[in-house]
Amino acid sequence: MYTDTAPQADRHALSAEHAETIRATLPAVGAHITEIAQLFYRTMFSRHPELLADTFNRGNQRSGEQQKALAASVATFAAMLVDESAPSPVDLLTRIGHKHVSLGITRDQYQVVHDNLFHAIAEVLGEAVTPPVAEAWDRVYWIMADVLTGFEQGLYDSAGVDAGDVFVPARLTERRRLTGSVMRYSFAAEGFAATRPGQYTSLGVRLPDGARQLRQYSLVEWDEAGFSVAVQRDGEVSSHLQDHVREGDTIDATLPAGHLVLHQFTSPIVTVSQGIGSTPMAGMLMALIRRLDTEQGAGSRPEHPITVLHADASEDDYAFRDLAEEVTSRLHAPLVTAFRDRGERLDLGALAGAGTLPVGAQWYLCGGNAFLQDVRDQLEAHKTTLFPVEVHFELFSPNDWLLR
Repeated sequence: MYTDTAPQADRHALSAEHAETIRATLPAVGAHITEIAQLFYRTMFSRHPELLADTFNRGNQRSGEQQKALAASVATFAAMLVDESAPSPVDLLTRIGHKHVSLGITRDQYQVVHDNLFHAIAEVLGEAVTPPVAEAWDRVYWIMADVLTGFEQGLYDSAGVDAGDVFVPARLTERRRLTGSVMRYSFAAEGFAATRPGQYTSLGVRLPDGARQLRQYSLVEWDEAGFSVAVQRDGEVSSHLQDHVREGDTIDATLPAGHLVLHQFTSPIVTVSQGIGSTPMAGMLMALIRRLDTEQGAGSRPEHPITVLHADASEDDYAFRDLAEEVTSRLHAPLVTAFRDRGERLDLGALAGAGTLPVGAQWYLCGGNAFLQDVRDQLEAHKTTLFPVEVHFELFSPNDWLLR
């Protein structure tokens, strides 16, 4: 599922009165966001326990990551509406929209979230939530919801499916160990031929307590017959896959989604990954080879330079090292690694000074929050040297709203 049409967020959708109210109350909402988020989820799951069992990631709930994400994204969106200097909400909304369609979210679920979120806001802020305040925040929420549901419908339409109808059966045909904690799984499934390099699928498993939990996995390979993903042992779903799912078993998968996709190869490309974040990059690099072989002939050299950067705990933890070495050799591309057990770090300034990094490149990033923020900060610090034309990123946590 993919569309080139971005979510359309109008900064002037709020009336002057509503905007003034949001500016005045945004600090209070921000100061109490954790308390609001905790009460919101506690209330919603008590009223709708099926959402915790079958839709929301229980691991993220326990860790507290999901606790802030939804409420904070609404507050972040509100700030963007009332502050002309704030960054555009398009990237934030695009990431949220793709994640929603990968879970089969539909418009009626926005009403459930609204009712429980605003109950939490009223409970936490008390008398400060006057009718004008409630009305202004209600308007913010539905502006955001309307933008998202419109964008999400476009994604569903791109796959020719009804909203929420994204689940397909996936039969495991092969599993192979890549590292001590990472295994590669290949599934037979329909609907993956149109995957964009870099996208992911949600895999759903039925856990021993009866809950059907979903988690997103970046696609390594795909065709009309099925797809492959890499599964790192971490959390309920990944551990269940490694411990219990065997060749011949069938689980749920969703049609591919995700905004981090390989764009036109009209400028140099730099991929930067950390840990299991090498998975979408592996898919992108293999797609580049297929594109070159198709358009320019087997063994042809890319017109623009490609650079591959990867950080990991150790050399043994780099799940796609062999593939990266093979692909970068074929693409005549440098492969730069940094391993934590050696005290190494990806230093873009040093790499730029050594002539390793191309100028005017498209940058594709995937990894943890702190890693991505560090790379983005380095890119900002060296933008007059590297002149990145575009920076695209994906991270494996609910905290997309934190990154700018």
